[in-house]
Formats: sequence, C-alpha cells, structure tokens
Amino acid sequence: MPADYHTHTPLCRHAEGAPEAYIDAAIAAGLTEYGVSDHAPARPEPFDDWRMSEAELPDYLEWIDRARQHAGDRIPVRAGLECDWLPGCEEWIADLATRHEWDYLIGSVHYLDDWDFDNPKWIGRWADEDLEVAWTRYWRTYAAMAASGLFDILGHPDLIKKFSPGPSGDLDRFHEPAIDAIAASGCAIELNTAGRHKPCTEAYPSPRFLELAREAGIPLVISSDAHTPAEVARDFPAAVEIAKAAGYTETLLFERRKRSVEAL
Repeated sequence: MPADYHTHTPLCRHAEGAPEAYIDAAIAAGLTEYGVSDHAPARPEPFDDWRMSEAELPDYLEWIDRARQHAGDRIPVRAGLECDWLPGCEEWIADLATRHEWDYLIGSVHYLDDWDFDNPKWIGRWADEDLEVAWTRYWRTYAAMAASGLFDILGHPDLIKKFSPGPSGDLDRFHEPAIDAIAASGCAIELNTAGRHKPCTEAYPSPRFLELAREAGIPLVISSDAHTPAEVARDFPAAVEIAKAAGYTETLLFERRKRSVEAL
C-alpha cells in the first residue's frame, strides 16, 4: 500500500491512541511509509480547541520519536504538520518550518474567516449560507494557499463539500482556477479517504477534480486522515482504484522535504 502521511495524535484533542498502536496498524496494512501530521499550532493562542499549542510542540516530537522507536526498521516514520492557511499566516508557517527537520508540510483550508466550516459544531450554519458565495471564497482561498509555495502537500482539496452539496451546475468553474494555481505551485494533492465516512460519502477530492488534477500533471499522495489507529490506511485499496481510474500510475514519498516517486 502507498504511504499514509496524513494522520493525527491525541494532542489535537479529537484523536486517540498511542503511537505504538498507530505503527502496528500501519505495518498490518502493509504501508510503504507512515507519516504523522497533526494540526499545527496557530496564532494568536488559544486559537481553537482542536489543535496542539505551541508549547506542546516538544510533546509532539516526543510522540513521533516513540513511534519511530516502536517501528524500528520495520517501516519508515516521517514527521510532518498539517498547517492551517489563515489570513496573514505566512510568517508563522515559515517559522514553524524551522522548528524541526520536517519531512513534509501539509497545507489545509478549514476556515473561512472565523468559520471552521468542517467542524460539526457549526453544521447548522450551512442552512443559512449561500453555497455559491461559500464555494467561491473557499476555492479562492485554496488557490492562494497553493500559490504561497509553503507546503509540500495540499490537504483534502474539496473539503467544502463535507456537510453540504455544492452549488448547482458544473463545478469545474470552481475547480479549474484552483487546478491552475496548484499546478503552477508544483505541490502535490492528497486523495483523502476520510470523506467516504462523512456526510458527503465521497473521498476528497471528487473523481472529476482528480481527473483534472491528473491532466494538469499535479502529483498525488493517498491519505487516511486517521484520528484512531483503526483508521490508518482506511479504504486504501478503493483509493488506489480511484486514483488509477483518474489516470494516476504513481504516488510520492517525502523525506526531509524532498520527494521521490512510488508506483501505484
């Protein structure tokens, strides 16, 4: 199975499980590599209730060290962060990039202004939102994140669909400008299987977006977004088939922010 680089730890306050249990699950799944990429701190603190604090970064690195010790030579364990793209965050992300010899950084959009739109806490707000406006804002934000050049992987591209269907009509009008920005950046995207277990019942991104990404030459990783050991590599066989159907024949591996290619 491909590497699984998007996984979490209890430090994000909505995941559970010891590092040893995650490693055991990764090995049982036959993963090429296992990566830890919990929600990075954000400023000003306290920012929200679903990420580690800046003071907990040493605890995070200790968690990764425990995972590596348990893995031994059975599976490579990579160190990453999932960083939120927020207004004015560039300097902070650049600072975080120096805090450790990371293998990769994932950039994600979870916020539109002060609304963490994928948080079940605010699911009722969708009833009052203009979907055309929300999707326009989301995809413009996603394109700006790609253009920043700060990240190696861009997370769950169409997360905006999690709790609510998209606007009517051809969604390529949202996807194509974002695809152009991602392709120009050289970033990889992830095929994130967590969406299959959310109200949208579909991996992030949609097959159509994935097809456009492949046509634009955008590289791919496959991720579970695991928040428990049982979710590591969840639905990876299906994800491999989805990727192949879109025309992908390979995924990427990362070490110290350098990439290599692995055949699907």
